[in-house]
Amino acid sequence: MNAPRAGRLVEAALRCYPARWRRRHADEAAELAMLLIRDGTPARSIAWSYLAGAAREWLTPRPGRRLSVVACALLVAVCSLGVSVALVASTQPARAVVSPSRPPAPAHCVPIPASHAPNAAPATDRPQPANREPGHDRPC
Repeated sequence: MNAPRAGRLVEAALRCYPARWRRRHADEAAELAMLLIRDGTPARSIAWSYLAGAAREWLTPRPGRRLSVVACALLVAVCSLGVSVALVASTQPARAVVSPSRPPAPAHCVPIPASHAPNAAPATDRPQPANREPGHDRPC
């Protein structure tokens, strides 16, 4: 590809960039492209690279001051709401469940009717040990 045609191809690709980018970088990018073309890099490859960069530049959001102010206000509102919910949740009284009966018996104790218990002990309303292993003969 001859130099004038390669130059026009690169310039067309550079025109695809946003104006703010072109004001800052177009002269450098055109000079770099001409140096690369002179060293043997195909102009189509450079133009394709510049077109991809232009698309990326157009699609990348550039938050302005208004957007950052809105984002900051939204963040403050969400945090305030979270703190308010946490404070309301912590001021509610705890609801303890009080059981009028005694706590459940340990796992090794089950109620055994007095007529079936070995060494028929006097009948009590307390559960008796279900097995007679060492350490399990303590009262339940």
